[in-house]
Amino acid sequence: MGRIVVISTGGTIASRWQGSGFAADADGREVMATAPLPEGITVEVVDLFSVNSPRLTTDHQLTLLRTVHEVLADPDVDGIVVTHGTDTLEESAFLVDLHHHDPRTVVFTGAQLPMGTEGGDGPGNLYDALLTAATTRGLGVLVVFAGRVHAARGTVKTQTVAHDAFADPSGEWVGKVGFGKVTVLRQPRRPEPLVLPAMPEQAPRVDMVMHHVDADPLLFRAAVDAGARGVVLVATGAGNATPEFTEAVAEATARGVLVALTTRVPAGPVTEIYTQGGAVDLVAAGAVPTGTLRAGQARTAVLAALLTPGGRADQERALRAALGDATAAEPLAVA
Repeated sequence: MGRIVVISTGGTIASRWQGSGFAADADGREVMATAPLPEGITVEVVDLFSVNSPRLTTDHQLTLLRTVHEVLADPDVDGIVVTHGTDTLEESAFLVDLHHHDPRTVVFTGAQLPMGTEGGDGPGNLYDALLTAATTRGLGVLVVFAGRVHAARGTVKTQTVAHDAFADPSGEWVGKVGFGKVTVLRQPRRPEPLVLPAMPEQAPRVDMVMHHVDADPLLFRAAVDAGARGVVLVATGAGNATPEFTEAVAEATARGVLVALTTRVPAGPVTEIYTQGGAVDLVAAGAVPTGTLRAGQARTAVLAALLTPGGRADQERALRAALGDATAAEPLAVA
């Protein structure tokens, strides 16, 4: 079915016991040795790095992004699988998807149980990911876990330890894998891809601040004072905070800071309904609502926008372009 390149970055799927806990230390070839190959697939491994995904930096993610583009420059490659830690997989997958302009599929997968564990999920996830990368086209970047195929956009980790770890709380699966076959159920909606960014000397600082009962904008202002060029406000409800936060957002945007507005609620869009510090006022103060994207991916969109060449206006346009249509998927036309 094709030639697949596996880019290994570490995570639980590459983790072994370290005496007091598990950590990534296996290379990609060791990870590949745990899984059977779908018939007709040949695999090449790129050992990019091997770290636990909470330790990833923007430099790691941009290196991964550029590596994906370099691999796809070879027309004989039929698809890519990225093995990745689950904690920040949703952010890396979305960053790659924002810049993905190729019909060939890039699939992110990993594991909830370390390699070599009895009943571990890594080998099955890897098999399904390889099959998906080899047999699908035009779906962008995907996350394949526990027999389900998800679009990168909107998909987040919803379970800390369960095997079925990922979902889009506001959308449906893209497909499923079973009996040696990938069934595509929906076509993800994706905006036009962003231009591949240059590697910055220093990545822009992008912080997240959560609203809650008794919250004030002290931490929001501290982020701006610390040099944040972007801030994600994780609001309550449909995107609501307080008049004090509205004032802080207006101050930040006046200083050229890119502010995105999301919510701590698991599903549903940010919506301009309420005033007195609600989304109506926060958007009027310059915050950009992120639809159904939640904190991690909203931050990724801000980061990608800040890496776009040009001034503040260009970056806000890039952010709005990256957000695109918040609807995760639509049914395929059936003949």
